[in-house]
Amino acid sequence: MTRAADPLTAVPFGAPERPDHPERPHHSHHSHHPADSDDSDDPELAARAAELVRRAVLGDLARRVVAECGADVGLVGVPEPLPGRRPGSEGMVLRHWAGTRADLLHDVPVPAGLGLGGRALAERAPTWVPDYRAATTISHQYDAAVAADDLYAMLTVPLLDGDTVHGVVYAALRTVVPFGDVRISAVGRLAATAARALAGAAAWSRTKPEPVPPARPLTRREHEVLRWAATGRTNPEIAAHLGLTCNTVTGYLKSAMHKLGVRNRTELALAARATGLVS
Repeated sequence: MTRAADPLTAVPFGAPERPDHPERPHHSHHSHHPADSDDSDDPELAARAAELVRRAVLGDLARRVVAECGADVGLVGVPEPLPGRRPGSEGMVLRHWAGTRADLLHDVPVPAGLGLGGRALAERAPTWVPDYRAATTISHQYDAAVAADDLYAMLTVPLLDGDTVHGVVYAALRTVVPFGDVRISAVGRLAATAARALAGAAAWSRTKPEPVPPARPLTRREHEVLRWAATGRTNPEIAAHLGLTCNTVTGYLKSAMHKLGVRNRTELALAARATGLVS
């Protein structure tokens, strides 16, 4: 049985070759006439074509997460400037979905650091939880939307091409279950293929994705220490809870303060809540 063309791979990865026109006579001289122009030389046309490819790739990615990775819902967030956020802040909007029952997860803005997808966007790394609603390592601004679709286990993977983030793909299940290596690897392979296709479309159209400012993500330990500090715990209490020394906790807090651009513990807690790093 012949397999249909794969939208995630059947896209240009670089500038397309000019199509041959056997009906057009070949001229040995170098004179050029507007009638001889090829549509592929039109930057506006190429940009429109690349945008169509981009939408097809991202929409198909959401569907394939459901069809091939055993997920109940697939979502894809696309980097975009978010209304009401300070200029240059990083964020995305959920623009593509498959398997949803409600519409509360449609067109949702997600600043970097908020929820599971925002954390993947900020940290440039896959993140997952067996039960989104009970997770203590993420903010919970989107609990109502997640509950409306009856979702529990969730995995998010950024679409990375070098330092460029083309989006974040979500794979969600309507049951509490740990994500195994097989499912994580399957979603990761789809994400990598989609990122290559999106990079190819951008190069083809001579355009670049929306600029995303370089992230200064907190490490997992910095995030843990910050989360406990934001609740008013002292350094000795945090150290005892996490099995660390007080000096190590102090070092993590100083590093987090430097990354967030704050000067003291109070400003650190306020910045963490304002950016969604803690709820």
